[in-house]
Amino acid sequence: MKILISADMEGATGVTWPADVLPGTPQWERCRAMFTSDVNAAVLGFLDGGADEVLVNEAHWTMRNLLLERLDERAQMLTGRHKSLSMVEGVQHGDVDGIAFVGYHAGAGMEGVLAHTYLANQITGVWLDGVRASEGLLNAHVAAEYGVPVVLVTGDDVACEDALGYAPEAPKVAVKDHVSRYAAVCRPPARTATDIRAAAKQAAALAVRHEPRDNGPFTVAVEFDAEHLAMAATVVPGVSRTGERKVAYTSDTMYESIRTFKAVTTIASAAVEEEYG
Repeated sequence: MKILISADMEGATGVTWPADVLPGTPQWERCRAMFTSDVNAAVLGFLDGGADEVLVNEAHWTMRNLLLERLDERAQMLTGRHKSLSMVEGVQHGDVDGIAFVGYHAGAGMEGVLAHTYLANQITGVWLDGVRASEGLLNAHVAAEYGVPVVLVTGDDVACEDALGYAPEAPKVAVKDHVSRYAAVCRPPARTATDIRAAAKQAAALAVRHEPRDNGPFTVAVEFDAEHLAMAATVVPGVSRTGERKVAYTSDTMYESIRTFKAVTTIASAAVEEEYG
């Protein structure tokens, strides 16, 4: 049994505000240890549950945040940017039996600690076939296209509630309770590590590949906080304006859809000026 862990940071233990996840800040250095603790607990739990192989895919910002030297020696870690499927890189090779979303968060326009979708602030909403979408929902659809179920989700309580919509059977671990976008009631890492490990052990039983799902085409709509970002996004082939601050595109597969979304967010991010973004 092979498990892929997609590890994001905003939903990690103790994380509540931007400096906690911004590479290079003292707070980021401090929170890297708690982030690694969450991921390591998931690794240990999956191994407890019978997994033969665990691959951790770094999914936050620079994708160079986890402390490799603290990771269980039986796991491997994929770190660094510019991967074909970004947050769920590795799911496409036909050898993954289940995927875990560790440190996930709610989507843009939702309540939740550091809620966003790919970009920290510029995107105010994303919809997949008319349903407001988080990164978890988008990535779950990509995984399903390769026959891989989401077997575990960790994050704040809002992220866990969001996961009911795309992974209803998967165990969920809330490491903190949302108070505002920048505040939460947090559980200590010793407690969250115990909870995550127990949930991952249980989740291992759900790691059974299914037939790949071909539910396309898929239509994605993206709303920005400024008109010029929508204009900039139309540089991407197939993306068109549907409103003053909104664009949309349709793809035959989720593989194509998530790659187009990555291109849209990259272009929009580059269109933000320092003073008048």
